[in-house]
Amino acid sequence: MNAVSIRGDWVGQVIDGRFSLLEWLGGSVTCGTFLTELDGPGSQKATLKLFSAPAQAEDRLSTWEAMSDLSHVQLVRILHFGRAQVDGAPLVYMVTEFAEEVLSQIIPERPLTADEEREMLGPVLDALSYLHARGYVHGHVKPSNVLVVENEVKLSADGLIAVGEPALELKSSDVHNAPETATEAMAPTADIWSLGVTIVEALTQQLPVWDAASKAEPVLPASLPKPFAEIAIACLRVDPAKRCTLSEIRRLLEGRLKPPPPQIQHAQEKDFAPRIAAKTVPARIPLVPLIVGFVLLVVIIIGFALRNHQTYTAPLQTETTQQAPPAESDSTATATPPSSMATAKGDVLNRVVPDVPRNASNTIQGKISVAVRVSVDSMGTVSNAEFASHGPSEYFARLAMESARNWKFKPPQSNGKAAPSTWLLRYQFRRGGTDVTPVETNP
Repeated sequence: MNAVSIRGDWVGQVIDGRFSLLEWLGGSVTCGTFLTELDGPGSQKATLKLFSAPAQAEDRLSTWEAMSDLSHVQLVRILHFGRAQVDGAPLVYMVTEFAEEVLSQIIPERPLTADEEREMLGPVLDALSYLHARGYVHGHVKPSNVLVVENEVKLSADGLIAVGEPALELKSSDVHNAPETATEAMAPTADIWSLGVTIVEALTQQLPVWDAASKAEPVLPASLPKPFAEIAIACLRVDPAKRCTLSEIRRLLEGRLKPPPPQIQHAQEKDFAPRIAAKTVPARIPLVPLIVGFVLLVVIIIGFALRNHQTYTAPLQTETTQQAPPAESDSTATATPPSSMATAKGDVLNRVVPDVPRNASNTIQGKISVAVRVSVDSMGTVSNAEFASHGPSEYFARLAMESARNWKFKPPQSNGKAAPSTWLLRYQFRRGGTDVTPVETNP
């Protein structure tokens, strides 16, 4: 039986008598993604994927059954799966957590910043480590499968492949797929290649240039910043045995591992080691200058020690203060002000809402929440701002911070005088606009 084409005009159909297709989110002729709700109108949003390849239906269902035992905070949760029919065509479907953001929607509008890339890489490395330890290869590490769910970066989990199994659906023409997947069984090193491509694409909006016929290493954009350039080089080795490991990526990211040279030999202990061309003889170090330098260093250290000793052993200068005489008892001088003058709450005088470009707001699915805590002086001006909740996106966090610094407030009153205050500004970015809720937290 031939596969039926999945179309966006299926919106309005009900899958398995339970899940209404509310919005077309994208896909291909054999796989379509829709917005749905778990328990009817107004309930929790979810993502529903429809697959139309009947020959692989049983394999998909058995894989999803096995994957239902997997649980990790950086993997998108599978909520339901089963069989369905649309217009008489047999399908299989999966319902997962709904993603507010998808990396593939952000990249066409703007590249990630270095900080955003770090925020993305940590959770992705955690998810891949978990899968590899349990005998799975993700197999589809690419921007369309890097998601933000409730402010958590997660990897999709609907296409996992057991280590040692063939990759039947991966296209050799897609540079995201490791070159060996066309002819060899799946191994964790395939995910390393895909991650390297994703890193390059997210930071530069470009794909590595690679000619499969030449067997040469991919060419990376010159604009790729450190340490991501070194990480990408280590991931994108045509020979899988020479690619770095997940732990090495972490260490490169943290600056705890020497970057690989242009050509590396993967050492047995899984560390980077430059190819040794010939035995080298250590250079002789002149002995006299070394001794002189050491003596000078000792003299300097002794000088500092003596000066510090004099400083800390000098007698402390005590400062005496005269105690003020007790105030004369005068009941009229200490009268308590009226309670109405004791404390009066502040207010917002000038609300500044971020102006989000349409092309950036179109990348939002659901909402993005950011909270900024601002300190306000007695003149009503913001003197300091810091994140109470950064949210998943560096771009929208920056917009919120720039906005918060320009708010103006009516200072609260304390005993008839203007007083400093603290406010929490809660931002919610949506496709349809931005909402900001101010809350005075002190006094």
